[in-house]
Amino acid sequence: MKKSADVVVIGGGVIGNSITYHLAKKGLKVILLEKDDLASGSSGACDIDIILQSKNPGIHLQLAIESAKMYKPLAEELGSEIEYEACGGMILIENDEQMNIMRDFARRQKEVGLSVKLLDLKEALEIQPGLSPHLLGATYSPDDAHVNPMKLCFAFAKASKKLGAEIMLNAPVLDIKLEKNKVRSIITPKGEIETDTVVNAAGVYAPFIGELVGISLPIKPRRGQIVVTEPVPKLVMHDVLCAKYIVAKYNPKILEESNDPATRLGVGLSLSQTHDGQILIGATREFVGYDKRTTHEALKAVLKNATRLVPALKNIHTIRSFAGLRPYTSDGLPLLGPIEDIKGFFVAAGHEGDGIALSPVTGRIVADLITEGKTFIDVSKLSPERFGSLKKNENEVI
Repeated sequence: MKKSADVVVIGGGVIGNSITYHLAKKGLKVILLEKDDLASGSSGACDIDIILQSKNPGIHLQLAIESAKMYKPLAEELGSEIEYEACGGMILIENDEQMNIMRDFARRQKEVGLSVKLLDLKEALEIQPGLSPHLLGATYSPDDAHVNPMKLCFAFAKASKKLGAEIMLNAPVLDIKLEKNKVRSIITPKGEIETDTVVNAAGVYAPFIGELVGISLPIKPRRGQIVVTEPVPKLVMHDVLCAKYIVAKYNPKILEESNDPATRLGVGLSLSQTHDGQILIGATREFVGYDKRTTHEALKAVLKNATRLVPALKNIHTIRSFAGLRPYTSDGLPLLGPIEDIKGFFVAAGHEGDGIALSPVTGRIVADLITEGKTFIDVSKLSPERFGSLKKNENEVI
């Protein structure tokens, strides 16, 4: 049976669900398509952090700050508990080189509007006990927070349905029909959906959707492995990263050229504690295709690094581990906006590890672009075509 919609959103993670919600708020008839279940991809295999400090000064941090503003009233707006907490966050510093890098990083972040300061070790220990005495200090921002990604995803979906959106699960996209380079319909196993606008929010699988319209999107999966502990009394007072992890995020070539196995795995500290007391310990940054398996080598390296930086973790039992795939782009920024040569085809993917943090503002931006052709911030630097032509065989981008 044929259906019709003003917009079809492809992808049932937090990005796709946020876009669906914001479009439905504007009164559009929206259908969201998900090949499996909601939050069954990266949104259900990640940590809980909303870290502003990890964002590069410029458009990346500006987006994160705007998204943080939207998070504060979001649970009430959506009418669901999402376990949002503005707990603050810190980035641990081990040596003089990292100190110089983070001092400059923090200075430039302040210029954009982030509340962040540099702490010595004594000051860091006052707000986060259990740190290693070899640390020089940390940067700290009260603006960092965390949220339950799966509850967030389902909260967006629930609110979208109340506004009239339809969510179709187990509905992979088989084809996208074009007519004179304009979107005309979407083909699924459950039938055809007539529409003139589609949003590719399929995360690491966005390139496969791009291929259906003859384009090659510069996104590739980057695996992250995380260990989960037993529930324990409050230990992680703030979300904790390390400066080495920031380097790994933005400089993959440094990892590839290292002789240290842990460095090549992109191991760095990412530490947070859930509402029920479990501690999430991560993580790695690995290019291994679409392999979502955990490995003994990586998990051992993650735990060794974590207990080295935070010795208070040593006597806590781990109970499970998991891995997820981040949608990576070479400049660390998402692909956000229309494809010029295909009228009605939009991309909202490539957020890497920032999808949770940027989901509210991404939904708003894409809804604005579709309904008004512009948004409140200049997003030209996020154009999917900023690396060159996306047409297949014209430019090798993956």
